[in-house]
Amino acid sequence: MNGKQKTAKSTTAKFTDEERAAMKERVREMKARADNANGEKDVLAKIAEMPKSDREMAERLHALIKASAPDLTPRTWYGMPAYAKDGNVVCFFQSGQKFKTRYATLGFSDKANLDEGAMWPNAYALRELTAADEARIGTLVKKAVS
Repeated sequence: MNGKQKTAKSTTAKFTDEERAAMKERVREMKARADNANGEKDVLAKIAEMPKSDREMAERLHALIKASAPDLTPRTWYGMPAYAKDGNVVCFFQSGQKFKTRYATLGFSDKANLDEGAMWPNAYALRELTAADEARIGTLVKKAVS
């Protein structure tokens, strides 16, 4: 190598501004939980920050999830409203604004009991909520915590 050593190339991942912000939110959430922060207060604050259409959906989902599974604990997760059982997130709401997508998302973690054979959905795109959607979501949330 003629006396020259090759240096290792940097392999740092490139994250979007939104992804970096979500990671910072997660660190803040972990510190807040260590201080016994009020999870529902944090969830409601995050919902209040959302654009009107997502805020209205998030408010309706918050009420629906609390009614369908009162044992779930509201908390934030990567800056999103989420609902946990025994400290593990079961489901969450992601505003379309969060990662600049054209729809909001209702997602379920691997802790949700939604298994149906070898393949099942774990996230749903939401542009609005109808009464039929709310009924289906209520059923999904109940099944997720069963």
